[in-house]
Amino acid sequence: MDFQYTEEQQLLADSVRRLIDKRYDFESRKRIVASPAGHSAEAWAELAGLGLLSLPFAGRDGGFGGGAVDLIATMEAIGEGLVVEPFLSTLAPAGRLVARCGSDAQRAAILPSVIDGSTKLAFAHGERGSRYTLSQVEARAAKTADGWVLAGEKLVVLHAPMADRLVVSARTSGGATDASGISLFVVDAHAPGLAMKTCRTVDGLRAADLVLNDLTLPADALLGEAGAALPAIEEAVDFATVLLCAEGVGAMRHANQATLEYLKTRRQFGVPIGSFQALQHRMVDMTISAEQARSITWLACAKVDAAARGDVDANERRRVVSAAKVRVADACRHVGQEAIQLHGGMGMTLEMKVAHTFRRLTMIAQQFGDADHHLERFAAASQLS
Repeated sequence: MDFQYTEEQQLLADSVRRLIDKRYDFESRKRIVASPAGHSAEAWAELAGLGLLSLPFAGRDGGFGGGAVDLIATMEAIGEGLVVEPFLSTLAPAGRLVARCGSDAQRAAILPSVIDGSTKLAFAHGERGSRYTLSQVEARAAKTADGWVLAGEKLVVLHAPMADRLVVSARTSGGATDASGISLFVVDAHAPGLAMKTCRTVDGLRAADLVLNDLTLPADALLGEAGAALPAIEEAVDFATVLLCAEGVGAMRHANQATLEYLKTRRQFGVPIGSFQALQHRMVDMTISAEQARSITWLACAKVDAAARGDVDANERRRVVSAAKVRVADACRHVGQEAIQLHGGMGMTLEMKVAHTFRRLTMIAQQFGDADHHLERFAAASQLS
């Protein structure tokens, strides 16, 4: 397959990079991360102004009808700039679930404001002890005469502190690990009965633990069919996973460029350390890891898009997405750790961007499933192929 950007994708990537250069130079990023909001309203407005938030949504909802492949360039640029805006959280899984499960009325009420940047979304799904098992949901939703009542907790919901609405999973029937019985609800982030304890992740993102204390919702808060949300959740998480892989590729590109520049300028024994053959070999290995990650990310994005069109089945999508996540997670670990080691002790100091890149790569390797989880998932999907 062709791993080059189309002309439109390249122009879009250039626009994103110009925005990041303007709003997200390293010093500006440090100020944004340290700010009370944890993100930049100006940068978010400009991302929306470029039309980036409309890319994956259908034309009927005001979007451009793009897929994962169309977002690769944007996610790579976001990875290079270590952007902390809730871009991925808004588009997927949360935005993806609204677009694919929502009724006409729900999509009309939510997606236009997502596209213009006035509404940010987050997906509240993970729970205590669930780890990466998407079917493990203990939060409960009970049907009432007027709507629903939710009770339970959700842990480490990325970008929840800045979200305007949350897509929350809760069980309407079945046991804690049953595949059936999981439902989705759209919840106002400031609704009575929703308590939020905010925190900061190791890579500078904002997250929150949520407590649903008999949260009362209207009947139209239900997203899609009650009890049948798991396949949609799995698809949306796979979509988010391949975009995360693309972000990782961008972050690895920066780590490699910064390390190469350091090897060219740092001198020992009167010569640049980049002239030492052993360090050259390590730099080559880092480059190979990043390129392998990039290639399989393109393949996984194409498979996700093909599955969305019905050209391949869900099992094939799962197999290739997990293969990509295994390769990307390993590459994130390899490139991140080597970048720090080749920079020496100063690579760990927060005054250097490579230290922040290492933290982000470490988190990307874990988010939506680590290498061990996806290796098991890949094996299971391969047996069914």
